Amino acid sequence: MRKMTMTLLSLMISVSAMSQTVPTLETGGQPMPDEWIDKDTGHRVIKLTRRAGRNSSFYFHNNPFIGNEMIFRGGDRVYAGNDMVHNGGPADRVQMYAVDLQTLRIRQLTHEPFNVNTEIVCPKTREIFYQHGDTVFALNTDRLERRTITLMPPALRGDIITVNADGTLLAGKLDDPKEREILRNHPKKSEFFNLIFNARLKKTIFTIDTRSGDIDTIYSERAWLNHLQFSPTDPTLLMFCHEGPWHEVDRIWTIDVVKRGQPQLIHKRTMYREIAGHEWWGADGRYIYFDLQKPRGETFFVGKTNVYTGVEEDYELQRHEWSVHFVSSWDEKTLAGDGGSKTSVAHSPEGQWIYFFEYDGKRLKSTRLVNMKNHNYNLEPNIHFSPDQRWIIFRANFEGVENVYAVEI
Repeated sequence: MRKMTMTLLSLMISVSAMSQTVPTLETGGQPMPDEWIDKDTGHRVIKLTRRAGRNSSFYFHNNPFIGNEMIFRGGDRVYAGNDMVHNGGPADRVQMYAVDLQTLRIRQLTHEPFNVNTEIVCPKTREIFYQHGDTVFALNTDRLERRTITLMPPALRGDIITVNADGTLLAGKLDDPKEREILRNHPKKSEFFNLIFNARLKKTIFTIDTRSGDIDTIYSERAWLNHLQFSPTDPTLLMFCHEGPWHEVDRIWTIDVVKRGQPQLIHKRTMYREIAGHEWWGADGRYIYFDLQKPRGETFFVGKTNVYTGVEEDYELQRHEWSVHFVSSWDEKTLAGDGGSKTSVAHSPEGQWIYFFEYDGKRLKSTRLVNMKNHNYNLEPNIHFSPDQRWIIFRANFEGVENVYAVEI
């Protein structure tokens, strides 16, 4: 899915560097140029989203790339100074954009009268999928032609979340109306999280055929089903999680959406307060990776399980290297992490970095790429490897407004 022909982003940057001197600066705390050297790491950082307004990249496990372009969300409000108070406010109209990784040219993809905020991309069919109320749409990113896939009936009006490898099926979840009531009355995560978990409301996973529009319910359970992710290579294999306090759930599961049957557990907890989560697919579809702590907050690993053999491998890292999210490279030979705040689960005072990891036996060896001390981790950086594997792409607010950047490995 992620193998593609493109002019390397690095070639464009090399030409740019020949024509001007790149300054060495502290990252953030002030408006930054379009390109600079992080003074604490010596690595080059560039801004990818060079447009006015708030710009946001995808969650770490959602693939944002189609050909040479990276898909992202953009707001149309222009901010002055370090105004973060109104980020994402009701007047901030959001649409989908694409940035060409060769030229950094940005083009707008959607022009809807409503907000479009999606992370559902199919590189094979070169489409993005999004939903407004009961209507599900697909947009071809080359021709900018939109088609309506289906109108959801009231009884099946859920939320689409992911698309399969060949673009033929969408998957989403249908919530009990009582959950929306909990969210409405308790909007803060610190309030609703345990309330939803303890309510044990019925959740249903459904699929939509992107050609016929047919909707099919494939699995229901009285548990908080979340984080749906189709395999990047197997169109029938769907991963989902049991959401909740990580030390109380066996979180990571897969199900065949065609054969159905019982879901398969990917990692079984073996000790008190062990946690495994923030799971993602490796690019070739053989492994599911996850943040693993045995027990929580004490010993840190990145684990990976072969979905076909069930064999698990765990790789240890140091406390200060723990990251809110990890991600594997396209060839799965290296990893990256987005660090964490001082109040995150690792409680490290020195973990605010973008990290690059290499395997060293059963451990991970880290390189610091960007000092994130001026970034507010209430916004998760959510890293991605660029398609040429030479850059780590991340989002940050260290200039005062959310934007998307890339750091050279």
